Amino acid sequence: MRVSVGVLLGAGLLLGIEIGAPVGATAQSAAVVSGVVGETGSPSAGVATVTYRFERTGLSVPRFRIAVREDGTGSYQAEEIVGGGGTAPPAPLSHVERAIAITPASTAKIFKVARAERYFQAACASKAKNIADTGAKTLSYEGPDGRGSCSYNYTEDKNVVMLTDLFLGMGTTLDEGRKIEFKRRYDRLGLDAELDVLTQANDAGRAVELGMIAPLLRQLVDDTEMMQRVRLRAAKLLDRAGDGR
Repeated sequence: MRVSVGVLLGAGLLLGIEIGAPVGATAQSAAVVSGVVGETGSPSAGVATVTYRFERTGLSVPRFRIAVREDGTGSYQAEEIVGGGGTAPPAPLSHVERAIAITPASTAKIFKVARAERYFQAACASKAKNIADTGAKTLSYEGPDGRGSCSYNYTEDKNVVMLTDLFLGMGTTLDEGRKIEFKRRYDRLGLDAELDVLTQANDAGRAVELGMIAPLLRQLVDDTEMMQRVRLRAAKLLDRAGDGR
């Protein structure tokens, strides 16, 4: 559903909604609240779940985990370096955890690939030598029809590459959402630049599933004390979220 920029700037929108519930995901969000996903993000028994884990030192978010259930609900957990970090002494980490809901199209893609890959039961890591470290990654499937997992730094399996790009894109959107929320609270002059970063990442396909941060974008659009340029950028991103981007 496309959202009109003119209407957004002139209307009060969905105050009090939890940050992170995507456009059109009312039923999914209700499922999360009612306990379909527990406090730790663990899936309910008997419901198929695909989980992606990523870890690489030296990044502002050195590790994160995204779990998606077949109804599109799920969870995001991450460790974020506090204050930009450093090498000596080791930087402290802040734990991030939240419920998510993604579009039916992405959900269907994830589970179609998982089953085509036989629940990730086969090895998916490339046997090529001297591959640069792009981060330790694990894809896993658990459900009533089977279970399995595969770990890799680099893979030549096109299906696994596709899922890797999708989950990394989701992680980028969620991390950008965290940065935007921080600047909304403490550095409003930095919001325009941060929204531009997210827009460019979405243009390039590096940030996907903008609906996960739609309520945050709505808050920016509805804030009459916010710079007009920021509200317009947020409204355009909200339009993209409504289109499932």
